[in-house]
Amino acid sequence: MHTKSIKQLSTLLQNKEISAVALATHFLDRIEADNSNAFLHVDRALTLAQAAEADARIAAGTATPLTGVPIAHKDLFVTKGWRTTAGSKMLANYTSPFDATVVEKFQAAGMVTLGKVNCDEFAMGSGNENSAFGAVQNPWDKTAVPGGSSGGSAAAVAAGLTPAATGTDTGGSIRQPAAFCGITGIKPTYGRVSRFGMIAFASSLDQGGPMARSAEDCALLLTAMAGFDERDSTSLTPEQGGVAEDFSRSLDQALTGLRIGVPREYFGEGLAKDVEAAVRGALAQYEKLGATLVDISLPNTALSIPAYYMIAPAEASSNLSRYDGVRYGHRAAEYKDLQDMYKKSRAEGFGPEVQRRIMVGTYVLCHGYYDAYYLKAQKIRRLIAQDFEAVLNGPDAVCDVIIGPVAPTVAWDLGDKTDDPVANYLADIYTLSTSLAGLPGMSIPCGFGEGEKNARRPVGLQIIGNYFDEARLLNVAHQFQQVTHWHTRSPGDATAGI
Repeated sequence: MHTKSIKQLSTLLQNKEISAVALATHFLDRIEADNSNAFLHVDRALTLAQAAEADARIAAGTATPLTGVPIAHKDLFVTKGWRTTAGSKMLANYTSPFDATVVEKFQAAGMVTLGKVNCDEFAMGSGNENSAFGAVQNPWDKTAVPGGSSGGSAAAVAAGLTPAATGTDTGGSIRQPAAFCGITGIKPTYGRVSRFGMIAFASSLDQGGPMARSAEDCALLLTAMAGFDERDSTSLTPEQGGVAEDFSRSLDQALTGLRIGVPREYFGEGLAKDVEAAVRGALAQYEKLGATLVDISLPNTALSIPAYYMIAPAEASSNLSRYDGVRYGHRAAEYKDLQDMYKKSRAEGFGPEVQRRIMVGTYVLCHGYYDAYYLKAQKIRRLIAQDFEAVLNGPDAVCDVIIGPVAPTVAWDLGDKTDDPVANYLADIYTLSTSLAGLPGMSIPCGFGEGEKNARRPVGLQIIGNYFDEARLLNVAHQFQQVTHWHTRSPGDATAGI
């Protein structure tokens, strides 16, 4: 049951071949048996109560295609009943009095919440090793990282602990863990999905999205979660393109004539040979499906790392200033005065990576450094967006989508990069530019690494599209998945990496 797609589970539920309560119980039992530290909070009673409501909807004939299907939420989305920690000691015992808009939308569709899944603290990290509650293990190889920051979401789906999970992507935090765990994940156009109730890291970059086994599953999920939200000032209005859509509408469209841009900057120094081989193999498969490969250049790709690590920490410094030990969150047990309470509460509540980014962000926003660092980074951000516009937009566009690797390597070993934050930052080289431009991007599995160590570590294929072109991306991914088997593999398969 845990290897079935959302569509398959939906059919079973609608035909009453299984109840939502029985399905939820099945996944709760799997979580209890071994969750590899993916889940931070599970409440069986709350989950089964939602499942019973879903069964009642199905019996009454008022169900949607997602009614009764289980889902887990990244611990960055606030939820009533379940704790919301953002992977931080700062919010270790916080329970929200309201649900995030994304959570509300899935509950309105009748989905059943299994619990909250682990993440890098305040979404800051590429390996899910920055969580205050311990690292998540990659279900393909428990000595490897699952990717971050949505590593708990990716690991839970890959391990068959949930058929679906929410994630957030600031600089690649849906796509990279999806790649490392061999599942499918999509980051929509910035503003497509409401950020209301999603704990902020970098407000001009953060975007929620779905993670599941296949593009077809993600299309069903994105249809439910996208749309304008008046409570979110960054949510796109219908006039701006933030309309509700059926993202499954184009899944079966043939790819004949599709122009795929292949950025030469994504295949240079630093890309592991086994990752390149898997990606090149996927591109060859697309040619068989009728697509044409077009050599393109995104010349400012290398500048995305310094630009991102100026802009994101600056916004984090501002967003995290609210955690002062006064209103909510961790408060130091002993302090001399108010200022001492601020210092001790924040020093105790935030982990090393969060403190590092707050310090960097505060520095670049200081008088005398703003123009030299932050403003310059914003100008580079504009240049990066123009690179994409040049190849994707207007009458002179040379490609319909862009395809390349998600990360330079397969998942690295747990602990390998904990003492070298810059090495973690460099792992985001192929995903940051998409986020800086606000474009949609997704990851689908396309193979495995090579050699004794990497043969069971998945490789992800990144598909990037124009603004509001999620339906096309999902179509491109779905057609690939119709003729390949990578997305059907599970960590328990004896031949999974073959």
